[in-house]
Amino acid sequence: MKNIYDNEKFFESYSRMTRSQQGLDGAGEWQTLKELLPDFNEKQVVDLGCGYGWHCLYAAEHGAASVMGVDISEKMLAVARQKKTFDTITYLHDSIDEITFKPNTVDIVISSLAIHYIEDFEKLAKNIASWLVSGGQFIFSVEHPIFTAEGSQDWFYDENGAIAHFPVDNYFYEGERIAHFLGSDVKKYHRTLTTYLDNLLTNGFQIKRIVEPMPPENMLDIPGMKDEMRRPMMLIVKAEKN
Repeated sequence: MKNIYDNEKFFESYSRMTRSQQGLDGAGEWQTLKELLPDFNEKQVVDLGCGYGWHCLYAAEHGAASVMGVDISEKMLAVARQKKTFDTITYLHDSIDEITFKPNTVDIVISSLAIHYIEDFEKLAKNIASWLVSGGQFIFSVEHPIFTAEGSQDWFYDENGAIAHFPVDNYFYEGERIAHFLGSDVKKYHRTLTTYLDNLLTNGFQIKRIVEPMPPENMLDIPGMKDEMRRPMMLIVKAEKN
């Protein structure tokens, strides 16, 4: 269960990111995601790819009866456990595409920017549908298929080093991509918008909302943030089990 987030050099770079240091308020998509979250009060919540545990803390702060944070990275979980402030939160070292829960025992599954690291979304959708109670909610964010398609996840630059455009290529060829992120080569998986949405619809979900988050106005002065308006970087989906 090795992964890039347990690499010392990569993890050090990740820990310096704004979202790592400022938590939810440092994540450009948070204000959009926050509006889509359901009522956590007295709910059984699972956070897949919980990382530093920011979303687990938010759910617990808003009355969740229990929160299970799952992550494959021991380094990420170590940080999450250091800031644990609620007895209702439990952190588990496991892979989000291998972990299992008892059927019909979970009210809400959330996942923030983790699912593009696993290969088989159909399997995950089936699993989550089985865990959730009737009417249970599945809210997740992933890197947008336009952002993952070509693979490099970097801009094309002109002869002067200025951004020319963002590459979109091989869109319908799903599968592994190697992106250069925080000074390292990182393996991710590209899948089409159809694959995300259709696998939800064919595995017992209703799609309630689809949002392509834009940078909030209070972040547009951060270097490079205005360029995020030139193409979607993330996709947020809210689905409900029939």
